[in-house]
Amino acid sequence: MEIIAALMDGVWQALQPTNLLLAFIGVVVGLFVGAMPGLGSVNGVAILLPFTFVIQEMTGSATSPMIFLAAIYYGAMYGGAISSITLGIPGASPAVATTFDGRPLALKGQADKALVTAALASFAGATVANVFFTAFAPPLASVALKFGNPEIFALMLMAFATFVGLGGDDIPKTIFSICFGLVLAAVGFDEITGAPRLAFFDIVEFQHGIRFLVLAIGVYGIGEMIWTINSSRYKQTHTEANITFATVTAAIREFPKAWKGTSIGSGLGFFVGILPAAGATPGSLMAYGVTKMVSKNPEKFGQGDVDGVAAPEAANNSASTGAMLPMMTLGIPGSPTTAVLLAGMVIWGLQPGPLLFSNQPDFVWPLIGSFYVSNFIAVIVNLAFIPIFLWMLRMPFTILAPLIFVLSVVGTYAAYQNMFDVWLMLLFGFGFYFLRILDYPVAPAVLAIVLGPIAEPTLRQSLLLSDGDWSIFFTRPIAGPITVVAIILILLPVFKLIRDRLRSRSKEAT
Repeated sequence: MEIIAALMDGVWQALQPTNLLLAFIGVVVGLFVGAMPGLGSVNGVAILLPFTFVIQEMTGSATSPMIFLAAIYYGAMYGGAISSITLGIPGASPAVATTFDGRPLALKGQADKALVTAALASFAGATVANVFFTAFAPPLASVALKFGNPEIFALMLMAFATFVGLGGDDIPKTIFSICFGLVLAAVGFDEITGAPRLAFFDIVEFQHGIRFLVLAIGVYGIGEMIWTINSSRYKQTHTEANITFATVTAAIREFPKAWKGTSIGSGLGFFVGILPAAGATPGSLMAYGVTKMVSKNPEKFGQGDVDGVAAPEAANNSASTGAMLPMMTLGIPGSPTTAVLLAGMVIWGLQPGPLLFSNQPDFVWPLIGSFYVSNFIAVIVNLAFIPIFLWMLRMPFTILAPLIFVLSVVGTYAAYQNMFDVWLMLLFGFGFYFLRILDYPVAPAVLAIVLGPIAEPTLRQSLLLSDGDWSIFFTRPIAGPITVVAIILILLPVFKLIRDRLRSRSKEAT
């Protein structure tokens, strides 16, 4: 009862006119920041962090500026789906998985369904995460602390196991795609020895590694644009995108059909989000893979399945709230954005950690209350702006294609202020287009380059801890079961492939 009373008081504080206005402004700003390729929540929060000093001086409280930044974070998580669905360009890395099915839905003239599903799944995922955060913050923080390097690698291995199902029935091509992504993820300095690796032609710019956003914009911006221009599947010059109150209402009524993806994304996203240094991107990609794996019709994924939109959107919003938990209870940022938020808290004289809830309740509970308020504002604003989002799809592709190209180039340059990354983005766009021509699945490579930088160092540090003994992944109480499940998931498609080939041979023999 004490928690409920404290939460109600926090929500009341968040609903005060000043805080409510800041939450609304933050959500709207975050929505457009998240939708703009190359920006995302990290850039939005970092750019607007200095503005919070003005808010603090005006309000005389550290809670109001934190509510503003948290609202930007929420809005950006919602906004990433907009460009993913309407243009096929992920606004930020957590929205990459949304392009897998969101863009095909838009090309079928069902962008309203995709946008409504993304908004409602985001709302559901954030709501579930808010409830978990409110009720179980201290014990969940202690669980997150038990995840060392072996446990995190086991979790990444289980994520890789789901990748095999993302490439269809051609398992060799899927494995090649994963390995190709892991090679790209290995470019840069070795985190253990500090030695440069795979610096092709001794190009200095490769030493910072291949940034994921560069690859994502290249593949799903330039690559998708070229694919659409040359593909015989889409002969129309523009995408049908008629929007009325009735169509939005119908899309809302159909949302329960995406319950499976929403449920998996909400739970898995929050769990991944609370792990230090994991963040929303791995959570959304893992949720997509798991949802496809348990689906009765996995072949529909990548063709425009609403579960393929709901799972990553629920996951990235759930993970964004989950990432707040280790930041507030342990002082450990759960994502790059929460690292910026942590810096803001320290600047304002707050000390994140186990004593924050007891020593600073006047800060903690209004902030948690603002999570609920910002989430509600975000879903209303998102649904209200759907006609504006769909307006982009009414443009002929002869206009849309140059717009996609310009946004891809400007977004990549704005993110890193480096022309080398722009050229690299274009190279990835053309390169992955040719891979698609050769019928190689692109999604596993993209997912591998996300999880590779997490999986490799945790694997090597685990083996250093055990003096090279691989049993560490089986003997630890948390890592062991996860590793076993991962191995089973990897072997199941292999056994299915062998079984199908044996059946085909027996039929040929008869």
